Amino acid sequence: MTAFPEAPRPVRGGFVLVDPDLGLPKNTIPFQYNPDTLTRTLQPQGIGGEPGDRLEVLRLKGPPHESYKFDAEFDATDAPESYPDGLFPLLSTLELSIYPSTAQLLDENRLAGKGMIEIAPAESPLLVLVLGKSRVVPVRITDFSITEEMFDPALNPVRAKVSIGVRVLTVDDLGYGNKGGWLYLGYQGRKEGFSATFGHLIAEVGLTTI
Repeated sequence: MTAFPEAPRPVRGGFVLVDPDLGLPKNTIPFQYNPDTLTRTLQPQGIGGEPGDRLEVLRLKGPPHESYKFDAEFDATDAPESYPDGLFPLLSTLELSIYPSTAQLLDENRLAGKGMIEIAPAESPLLVLVLGKSRVVPVRITDFSITEEMFDPALNPVRAKVSIGVRVLTVDDLGYGNKGGWLYLGYQGRKEGFSATFGHLIAEVGLTTI
């Protein structure tokens, strides 16, 4: 009897939290299920903003503003023994990526009590969205909503859908000496590599010249 070959196991996407000083991974948040859909929006950063601005209309002052929107679903109902606190640990890790730590808050309060002002706000870990090897991109969460859909007897959420919006961070945001800046350059470089393989003749669109 001939067995059917097994389908390849899909790569799981997720987030990686990177230490902003050392550039090393601190934590990983894999998606339990990869998003079914992903919406990407790109807004070019041009210079010429007025009609007739002939000298500037084709110039670009930097990478486009790119944003992603998707839903991530999590379910702990099939293995409750593996989730004694339900989805609280996972959801908390996601949420805390946009919180200053309690240590940072207490330190700011201590300095304020001494009449001192912290000049630089607390820096959060660098958030990296990973959707396969071709999309490893530094991002910042812009909107975040959680729909908790089911609870265990202790009222721990055991099923949830997380709707996430992120903005891609570029070298304009992070600089060239930052780990995130290099990750962005790699992300754009992979796009350029894909584009280089997509060459077609002008005859494909019904023209002989333009």
